[in-house]
Amino acid sequence: MNKRYLLSVDIGGTFTDLVVLEHGTGALRVVKVLTSYPDPSEAVLEGVHRLLQERVFQAEEVSRTIHGTTLVTNTLIERRGAKTGLITTEGFRDTLDIGREGRYDIYDLFLELPVPLVQRRLRFEIPERVKVTGEILLDLDESMVRKACEGLKEEGVEAIAICFLHSYIYSAHEQRAAQITQEIMVDTALSISHQVAPEMREYERTSTTVANAYVQPLADRYLTGLEEGLSSSGLKGPLHIMLSNAGTCSVEIAKQFPVRLIESGPCGGALAAKYWGRATGEEKILAFDMGGTTAKAVLIERGEFRISGSSEVARIYRFKRGSGLPLLVPVLDLIEIGAGGGSLARVNDLGLPEVGPESAGSEPGPACYGAGMEEPTVTDADLFLGYLNPSFFLGGRMHLNMDASESALSKLAKKLNIDIYRTAWGIHRLVNENMANAARVHATETGVALQGFTMVATGGAGPIHSCGVADLLGVRKVVVPPVAGVGSAFGLMLAPISFEFSRSFVSRLENLNSEDVHTIFSELEKEGRKIVVGAGVDPNEVMLRRTADMRYAGQGHEIRVNIPENLTDESVNKELILAFEGEYRRIYGRNCPDVSVEVVHWRVTASGPDPIIEKVKALPSSNHKGTKKGDRFAFFQGDNKPRKTSVFNRYFLETGFRVSGPVIIEEEEATTVVPPGWELSLCRSGCLILSKDTND
Repeated sequence: MNKRYLLSVDIGGTFTDLVVLEHGTGALRVVKVLTSYPDPSEAVLEGVHRLLQERVFQAEEVSRTIHGTTLVTNTLIERRGAKTGLITTEGFRDTLDIGREGRYDIYDLFLELPVPLVQRRLRFEIPERVKVTGEILLDLDESMVRKACEGLKEEGVEAIAICFLHSYIYSAHEQRAAQITQEIMVDTALSISHQVAPEMREYERTSTTVANAYVQPLADRYLTGLEEGLSSSGLKGPLHIMLSNAGTCSVEIAKQFPVRLIESGPCGGALAAKYWGRATGEEKILAFDMGGTTAKAVLIERGEFRISGSSEVARIYRFKRGSGLPLLVPVLDLIEIGAGGGSLARVNDLGLPEVGPESAGSEPGPACYGAGMEEPTVTDADLFLGYLNPSFFLGGRMHLNMDASESALSKLAKKLNIDIYRTAWGIHRLVNENMANAARVHATETGVALQGFTMVATGGAGPIHSCGVADLLGVRKVVVPPVAGVGSAFGLMLAPISFEFSRSFVSRLENLNSEDVHTIFSELEKEGRKIVVGAGVDPNEVMLRRTADMRYAGQGHEIRVNIPENLTDESVNKELILAFEGEYRRIYGRNCPDVSVEVVHWRVTASGPDPIIEKVKALPSSNHKGTKKGDRFAFFQGDNKPRKTSVFNRYFLETGFRVSGPVIIEEEEATTVVPPGWELSLCRSGCLILSKDTND
């Protein structure tokens, strides 16, 4: 019987993780390599070659490869995308500058706004006008479209965005303008708003379309190069790309809509947490994923996480909502913070210590990597505190330099006028506080109390910091799954092929025509089926999920509501209002019974079946001996000096194993730290269960 394998690849700011799953046995093998810059695909191919050299699989045995990447997000943040032009309706040239009247900081008199991705001289106005009803007020001036294209051609633009007013209702003008543009600028990337973001709100739709055009050439080159590189290595199975809504799509669709990849990376950790939460019988999950550069938190209730219809990227102030570029794309509802193993610890202008958001990345990396970094990072602090084994980092494939960490920490300790242990512990505690505060704010904004939630910790640094963060949040149970250090990469394997389509059609429920509802959903479902079947889903296995963005009349923002199946003409209004009021009450605790309800956006998510993953078993890449690895000295809260702490080999722990902290559990990709006051046990699923002492 031929063996078949599933390969997933997650590119982070510091490490690139590859996970291989053997179908039928559930055996997992892992490779972790430093992320390569400026071309991240080099690290991916390096990892694949290592797997082939170690004979983990034969190239032809890989049935499918799933890839998550931060390439699009980083391109927008670093402003290294294509030279882009904009063709828009006459009078709307400055939409990107005007934005919205709301200020993200009402007390800042010198408010800094994000600079548009398209320079003003590269924005061309076209006489044309359509009413919100779809009625044409002014026909498209095709001669001006040609003139605009000639001007953009002279400027040497690499990508063009076309965004006309109300094109989500009437798209013919955009379609004709696109035809003319393609005739004149044959090799130029083109993004059209009624395809990229067919929703109302002119500023957000323009911003989304421009962002898509801006990253399109780079995404095309990267994905084409990666696909060709994998093919050259002998991997002939399809390459699927993780989207920001926790689904995957084909490479061709990802090239067409690269803006859908903005939160591609973090979705894997959330999917892994959902999987392991189900395996351990937990329904209320706080997914906590801490890697080398960032930490992410996602709330999962009843096995589902929230998907938002909009997002924001490249913020002026990372944690101030409204300070970035708005994007109308379906995205996992999460909080992200610049707190990872590579986060730098410094003294700020007030003389106080701070950690992050700046990171050492993979080049040069933390001081202990021995590549020249002289400032301490979170990893340096964790190493000095005794949590990390300098000889067993990445299973011994990478040695950590304790002297370099101590030297970097000593410099900071001198500035703070405290001893080096207090400095290292302060860094560890401060990054925990930062992550806990972010998770607490996210939960509050979502209307959720974290009491009764169970944390699922993933990422290379997640299991080290999980108990500390959980303590601060009042969470009393932590699950550390197998291969937690590459949790995001493992989670990619759990993503179905899926794509969301949307359309704006605003109507109060009392005025809603059931025929319009059925027509909209029918058209969206037809588009959805075409995309997912094209990515390899059996037409008979396509699943469709209907949702709508609804609000009370007069409100400025909507909530997403699941739409019941099999709506009849007689039940449309009743079913919609019941669904809306139920969700509104769940979030806000009340309803407004005398206020009309209206629908703004209609959505359909088309997807294939969830991948079937057998019970997994992590296989170490090297030989390991014995359950107890020995002891080492580690520093914990309340200690005056390091204490002797037992160290265990995770690969030899058996179901039912139980021990009280302090204790350290080592595996190749992650280290789990169980502080005093916590107890550890190993459950049947292979997960480590960390429980807060009830007497503590």
